[in-house]
Amino acid sequence: MSELGEPYIPADQQPLELTLRAIVVGIVLGVLMTAANAYLGLYAGMTVSASIPAAVMSMLILRALFKDVSILENNAVQTMASAGESLAAGVIFTVPAMLVIGIWVEIEWFPTLAIALLGGLLGTMFTIALRRLFIVEEALPYPEGVACREVLVAGEEGGSGALAIVYALGIGALYGLMVKGFKIVHSEAEGAVEVFKTRMYAGMDLSIALLSVGFIVGIRIASFIFLGGVIGYAILVPLLGFLNGWPQSDTLANGFYTLWLEQVRYVGVGAMVVGGIYTLWSMRKTIFSGLKKSFVQNESDNEYHLRTEKDLPMKWVTVVCGVLVILTFFFYWYITGSLILSLAGALFLAVVSFFFAAVAGYIAGVVGSSNSPVSGMTIATLLFTVGLVWIVGSYFLGLEQEELMYATLLIAAVVASSAAIAGDVMQDLKTGHMVGATPWRQQIAEIVGVITGAFVIGPTISLLHNAFQISSTACIATNERIVASEGPNSSNLYDCSEALFAPQAELIGAIVKGAFVGDMNLPMVFLGAALAVVLIRLAMPVMSVAIGIYLPLGLSVPIMLGGILSSLAIGSAYLRVDGTLDQKPSKKAKQAAYEVESRGVLIGAGFIAGESILGVLIAVLIVLNINLDSIFGITELPQGISLLFFAWFVGVFLWLATRALPSGGHLGKEMLTTASHALKRFVRSFIPNSK
Repeated sequence: MSELGEPYIPADQQPLELTLRAIVVGIVLGVLMTAANAYLGLYAGMTVSASIPAAVMSMLILRALFKDVSILENNAVQTMASAGESLAAGVIFTVPAMLVIGIWVEIEWFPTLAIALLGGLLGTMFTIALRRLFIVEEALPYPEGVACREVLVAGEEGGSGALAIVYALGIGALYGLMVKGFKIVHSEAEGAVEVFKTRMYAGMDLSIALLSVGFIVGIRIASFIFLGGVIGYAILVPLLGFLNGWPQSDTLANGFYTLWLEQVRYVGVGAMVVGGIYTLWSMRKTIFSGLKKSFVQNESDNEYHLRTEKDLPMKWVTVVCGVLVILTFFFYWYITGSLILSLAGALFLAVVSFFFAAVAGYIAGVVGSSNSPVSGMTIATLLFTVGLVWIVGSYFLGLEQEELMYATLLIAAVVASSAAIAGDVMQDLKTGHMVGATPWRQQIAEIVGVITGAFVIGPTISLLHNAFQISSTACIATNERIVASEGPNSSNLYDCSEALFAPQAELIGAIVKGAFVGDMNLPMVFLGAALAVVLIRLAMPVMSVAIGIYLPLGLSVPIMLGGILSSLAIGSAYLRVDGTLDQKPSKKAKQAAYEVESRGVLIGAGFIAGESILGVLIAVLIVLNINLDSIFGITELPQGISLLFFAWFVGVFLWLATRALPSGGHLGKEMLTTASHALKRFVRSFIPNSK
């Protein structure tokens, strides 16, 4: 997706931005978003990006109370509100693992607060230093940032754009309500068959939000993410199942997923680590050049004097980073009691946290922060941290196994929080860049949001643990303690079937335990690293492919479908104006394609907003123990009907997105011609040129 032109608010204008009313509304929404997404992440293993829902709610609240609200105030509110949601993702993937492996018996508020504050602020500071590189110079797509811009602009302007996005938001919310609320249809469709002692799998997540993400990022990035999914699900999993056998499961598809989860997922982790290192290395000159410019700004360089290009002073950002690393050292020392291990951990954190903040910011620019594999980066952090703790803690200091596991999780939790917030900060700064926000004001809003989320997340997790228990493993341990103190007939025993799922916390807890008893899945990690090297040699975008390997194939399919629809819609615009695809598009054809693409982004933004808002609402209903499907006695329809239901919404998306096409054509025929042309070009690319 290309840039959508100049900033919406020019640099020479000074509208209201970081006002008191915006800060108050941002903090209130931040508390709600943090709590809702913490529950959703522990219940279902995923969170929804809060930027777009926060932008919509901000507009509704501020415009209902005040008449002189600016688009930059709405942007500041969504920045604060979304910060807590992203911080929640990093914390809930790691802190509950303390319960899973038995280090804590309940959520300890002070360590949780310290982890969230230190990690969140470090990730924010590191991302501020990289803003110009990723957003201005590299101009990464940041699909959710672009979509959020469309929501804000449509709300500001009103008219047909606002009507279109409200219409799309309603459709997206309706779809989310049917799928996630009433559960009338499946949220995914999948199946597997036995073929020559192995299995073949097909499946997709039936999400119009992911379809919209694919339309926004375009066919190129979508195809490489899909390629990664094909490598994982169509090659590696069937091969491992054929060679080593399949795990026991109730269905063939579940066995397929289990093997991917336990084995192939780590291939994606290894590929992401190598891909991240290579990406940063390949951009090293640009990074150093950008940081140098930030530290030593040329007085004659007018660009840095523009309101829309003024970041927080880089010297102060560096000082804050140094202070945070020192505070992290004292925090580790207070918890572990080991001066040497704490010093090594703080220095290690400074390097690794910057690395993963940069990787997370880059990945969010490709697939969006909702789909950013934070748990994968956390696993990669664990692998590095285990090595450090083994060398320093075990070999030199001779610490006990539980102390080693605790130190590992403490370090990894701060890094995970840093990586989680980094992707969101970049999405928000992308939105701000496009609407014409003042970067330093938006960065202050981000810091306020992080601090708000950090104070909310500990009590929220503690409340959920006391109400439901964080995971089945933690629940069993809690019941054992209750039986030991009160007897087997105690009325305080928990029903562990009602415990929260917390899949990432269970996985990370298992990895930490496995690492210190010699049961790490390093072969798959090394395979992923080797695969990344091959992709680099082939000059392919290794990070996009690695993300595809790490994410379930079902998530890649709707993204790919959205990319295909984007390509077909643009091809239709070229055909209607030029009548052919065999020549360079005319200026008029490019303008027509841009209008179709912009219209699709607008509709996609509405779909993402609708489905995201419903995701947060469903999380609240679940907390209140309100299950709509049970109340109304709804039985889920078969997968075939679910696919048709999804296909209808895909058709609605396509119909709405192509309303901007020039009149006088035949959409079906044009899309068929575009697809045929693309297929011929693909086949010709494998045929050597004859000379």
